Amino acid sequence: MVEKLISDVLQYGGYAVELLLVCLLVFRGHYRRLVVVTFYVSLLLLTDGVIRRGILDHFGISSRQYWYCFWLTDVLLALASFLVVCSFFRRACLREDKMWRFIRQALVCVFILVLGISSLSLSRNYSQLTASFIVEFEQNLCFTCVVLNTLLYLLMQQIESPDEELGLLVCGIGIQYAGPAASFALAHLTFGEHFSEFLIKLMMPVCTLGMLLTWFYAVVRMPKVGVVRAAAGKFAGVEEAAAGRV
Repeated sequence: MVEKLISDVLQYGGYAVELLLVCLLVFRGHYRRLVVVTFYVSLLLLTDGVIRRGILDHFGISSRQYWYCFWLTDVLLALASFLVVCSFFRRACLREDKMWRFIRQALVCVFILVLGISSLSLSRNYSQLTASFIVEFEQNLCFTCVVLNTLLYLLMQQIESPDEELGLLVCGIGIQYAGPAASFALAHLTFGEHFSEFLIKLMMPVCTLGMLLTWFYAVVRMPKVGVVRAAAGKFAGVEEAAAGRV
């Protein structure tokens, strides 16, 4: 009873924050500069709150339809998160055209490599070709996004990026990636104990909620900070000009 209550609170709390964040991005006009973020949060709300819920209510949790729906939407979300990371790389390299050209080619090669490695699962299990490929590709792409997001954070530290909003967005997506990584590790260490299964079920919604709250904070706070700093910079420039005249 307690486990179900906690799961429901996290689940519906996530839906509420997703909806609130989408409304904030759209009605405040932030979606113009955060197109990919808006797309990703909207996709989260659509897949988890509408599509999966509809299939679950209609066919049941043990149905093959729900299984395929769950994994296919997981792959879709993994592809979208890869797109989010790519867009963050592009934003971090706005003033580094040569670096971005190299990173863009590297990202394409990484995606092709993940696709090729995942295709190896087709040769190991001919009886369940589609299922094996879907699971393998989704897991490999999630792991790749974890590595790429870490490299992006290190790159931002290396080039001393002044974009604090981007830093929070990168940290947010990193929190979400921690969910699958921690779940897989916990499953291997505990060998399917009941309490560990409960923790694994909670891991994903907790990490997703953490990402959403971090992004919400970034969208609400950072534009205000940017305006204040821009005004301070202009004021400092006026003071320097006045001092030069004197």
